[in-house]
Amino acid sequence: MKEGYWFRSTLFRIESGEDGEVNSGIDGRHLAQWLKSQLESHGWPVIDVIPEDFGWCIRCQLKPFLLWIGCGKVTDVEPADSLQSGDNVVWHCFPVAEAPLVARLFKKFDVNSALIRLDELLLKILTAESAIQLVHEP
Repeated sequence: MKEGYWFRSTLFRIESGEDGEVNSGIDGRHLAQWLKSQLESHGWPVIDVIPEDFGWCIRCQLKPFLLWIGCGKVTDVEPADSLQSGDNVVWHCFPVAEAPLVARLFKKFDVNSALIRLDELLLKILTAESAIQLVHEP
């Protein structure tokens, strides 16, 4: 499975004060909220969106294993004034499944199929939006 998706889009703005919640320069709250609504509109349950040091975490499942999507800004290109609207920004999002060690040892849960389904839906959402252009990893 890929390590997520990189893309450019002017759909997502960088919100002022956001980097007080995540590591400086790693924005993406607007992207995370958009992905949350897209997942829910496709029938995928979302618990919440929380800040993490790597960016934003869209938590989809907590038990019996964690299932979530991480997202945020990867790079930006000058001019800096274009960043507020999201121009010249490469965004990244990636699905993750984390099973407790005991569950992994005894293969108690089918983590991989849940991760594959979430990854397929994520790709479907991104490619369906004409304002998103997938790019290679920077």
